[in-house]
This record gives sequence, structure tokens and C-alpha cells, in this order.
Amino acid sequence: MAEARKSMVIVGGGSAGWMTAIYLNRRFNLAGRHMDITVIESPDIGIIGVGEATVHSVRFFFAQMGLDEAELLKETNGAFKLGILFRNWMKPVDGRPHEYFHPFEHQPLGRTLDISSQWLTSERAGAERYDEGVSLSAPLMKARHGPKTMTSRAYQGVVPYGYHIDATLMARFLRRKAIEAGVRHVEATVADVDCDGATIKAVVTNDGDRFEGDIFVDCTGFRGLLIDRLKADNWESFEDALPCNRAVALQRELAPGEAPKPYTTATALTNGWAWQIDLVNRQGTGYVYDGNRLTPEEAEAELRAFLGPEAKVLKCTHLDMKVGCRREFWVGNCIATGLAGGFIEPLESTGLHLINLAAGLMGTHLSGAPDQSVRDSFNRLMRGYYQDLKQFIVLHYCLTDRDDSDFWRAAPATVDHTPWLKAQLEAWRRKICEFSDLSGSFSTIFTDENYRYILYGMDHRPDLWTRADPAETEAIFADLARMGDMAVKNTAPHGDYLRQLHM
Repeated sequence: MAEARKSMVIVGGGSAGWMTAIYLNRRFNLAGRHMDITVIESPDIGIIGVGEATVHSVRFFFAQMGLDEAELLKETNGAFKLGILFRNWMKPVDGRPHEYFHPFEHQPLGRTLDISSQWLTSERAGAERYDEGVSLSAPLMKARHGPKTMTSRAYQGVVPYGYHIDATLMARFLRRKAIEAGVRHVEATVADVDCDGATIKAVVTNDGDRFEGDIFVDCTGFRGLLIDRLKADNWESFEDALPCNRAVALQRELAPGEAPKPYTTATALTNGWAWQIDLVNRQGTGYVYDGNRLTPEEAEAELRAFLGPEAKVLKCTHLDMKVGCRREFWVGNCIATGLAGGFIEPLESTGLHLINLAAGLMGTHLSGAPDQSVRDSFNRLMRGYYQDLKQFIVLHYCLTDRDDSDFWRAAPATVDHTPWLKAQLEAWRRKICEFSDLSGSFSTIFTDENYRYILYGMDHRPDLWTRADPAETEAIFADLARMGDMAVKNTAPHGDYLRQLHM
């Protein structure tokens, strides 16, 4: 006797709803229909849609979903992202603003010593930035080249890359693809949740329609409309370690002749930092700040002054941010994802990455009959992902030497709320950050290689006794220089590639 099909109701669209729907539909229904998936999306509640940069792993999600990369970029006004350029996170040095670049790559060069140790123990450490010494993305970024040659295949480049995409357009694109693949779309606003203890029986819309299901996925953003009905006192705040709890987001026109930059910029301001993310048609920018130290009006004025009087602003949005995560993401038959599950400030563009992780875990954890052990497993892994990301974001703040505002004077103490990181920072004064330091963690994308870009970019370098062989060091960095020149020679200027793509 054939097993009855299961049903899933996803409440809320946006990136969380449609990424989850398209992933689970492909996983459970690719070889015959085993799960009916319905997305209920409100026409009255807009999506936040300001998180417009991604980490590099998101391209594997798009590829796995069978989506055409060129079509994705065309439909979302998309561009490429080589990494993040950080500015002014420390005091100027010799009158020059502080800068460092965090790319997605690692070059496994080195014979006796790894390339990081080779760089740290050579004279290069006093003459160039760490990212300039050990990556191919840095010369590409400086040349304003993207990761692609004119003949690169989909989802491949000379270095790993992410995207800059219009989040609202991406949700629409995924919605269309999901509906074409068999996901049911209902346009309505959920007004009530019918619960029996820790189980949701149905959701009821403003029109009085009732939708029952075996599993409900809460994608209702910070409201947590479903998950909050099942469990009170289910939120762990991270604001002690990450005090930025508000943002003002602006969209501005690109100036005539201004080509989109192939990287995100994160510039430290008085009480937080500003992002700049270039799409093909505009720039998304915003100020993430501590709302206990700055009013929304003051934050908007500071951001507009940072952009300059010539900036042509198209749209302005103010946001309250609920920083932290659920203690239990899965309660009864309800799973919270996206902003309903948690939020880490967008300093490293991890919003879509966390949705991707949650969707993958749903795929494995819903493959059999879920009981409490399965829910416990899901909750343990999701909490671990958020805790790991929390400490990685704290790393960016706690190493600062800025003392020009109360916010920056308090920033070094944020490490007190991440004891593991505090202990490791002491060890990393005397040894390199290595794979074994993080191998037992929940880290899913930021490894020792990523930590080193932040540590050494923020001048937290170990004092090493080891000394590299000068001839070996010279040969390694000569090889890397040749590779960098070849990467620039073979790739296209970012603007040229995008003009051809979006024709």
C-alpha cells in the first residue's frame, strides 16, 4: 500500500519562503510526488529585501536547483562579488585609512611552511596587506575585474565568488521557478493559527480559508507568527556581543559611467558600519548601528553625509533588527527559518547562507518520521551555526583600536561574551590560526582561512619563532604573482562582462 503524501505549509514568501520551497520540492518530489508544498504569501506584508550580497556557497544552491546562472543574474540585476573590502575598522596608519580585503579563496601554496606562515615570517608582512600577499582575488579586485573569463561555464570562475542581487527580484524569480516545478502558491494573509498544544492544526487566512498540514514552516520574518504561538521564552539575544540593532537602508543611482564594483564595501562609521553593494542598475547601501547610541534621524544623516551630496537617493527604509536566534527552531510540527529563526547582522552576508543551511537540514531531518530526537538534532545544529557566526562577527569588532566614540571604545569588550574566541585570540598571538582550531566547531563556511583574513587584516599577528627559507619564500610568492597577473589577464573587466550579460 502506497504511503500517503505528506503536506507542508510555508507561511511567508521572500527569500526564506521561496528558497525553502524550491529546495524541498526538488528534494522530495524529483522522483515522484511525495510531499505537497504550499506557500502562503501575503500581498499586504512586504519583504525586508535589503540583504543583497551573498557568500560564495549560495551559487552551489542555485546550481543544485537547476537554475540557469545567466538567467538568475539577468532577472535580479545581479553582479559578482569577490569578497568584502573593510575600511576604517582601525585607526589610520601614517595618515592612510585602514583597509583590508576578505575574499572567498585560499591558495594552497607552501612547501615546508603554509603560505600564511611564509608571509608572516617574511619581510612582505611589513610591505603589503595580508590579502594582497596570499590571494588572487586582491589583484582582480584592484583591477575591477570579476571572477569570470568571457568563456567561463556557469557557476565557475578563476576564484570563488558570490553575488550582488536584488533580494526582492530574487524572491520573485524563485517564486516563478518553484511554481513551475509544482509548488502551490496562495496569495493571502494569515490571520490566525489553530493550535493543539505544541502542534499546529491549521492556519486561517483573512478570507477565512483554512490550510492544514503535517509540517508548517514559519517564514514570517521577525514577527515569528507561527513559532511564537507554540513556545514562549524561545529567543536568545546576542545584543550583549553584537549591539548593532538598527539599520537605515538607502538605494542610490549609480553615477553616469560608474561600473558596478565586483566586491562589497563595509566602512566603519561612528556607531557601526555602512555597506555598499553594487547592482547593475543601482547601489544598495545602509548603516547598521547601535540604536542605543544613535537615533534613526542621526543615523540617516550620517549615512547621507558619508555618501555625499551628489548621491541620488531612490528609496530609504528604517529597520529594527532582532539580533539573536531561537533556542528551539523546531517546536512540535513548526520550523522557523529566515528572520523568524534568527538574525546575525549582515557584516559577512550570511542571511541567504543560513536559509540554505536550514533548508538542507529540513531535507535530511524530514526524510523519516520526525520525533523529538530529530527535532533535538535540528535545533542543536542550527544553534551551533548561529553561535559560530556570532563569534566570527565579534572578531571583526573586538580587535579594533579605534577610540573616537563610546561605541568603538566598548567594542573590544564584546569578546568577553564569546569565551572560546577570547581564549583563542591569546593563542593566536603565538601561533597561526589553523584548521584544527575550528575543526570541532559547527563552522559551515568560515574556516581558519577566513579567520586569518580578519585577524591579520586587523593586525592581530602571531610572533613566530619559525623562519622560512628565503629562497623558498621568494619562489612561492613569485608563483603567486604570476598567477595573479594571469588571472587579471584572462578575466574580463566586471562592467564589460555585465554589459554583455545583461544585453
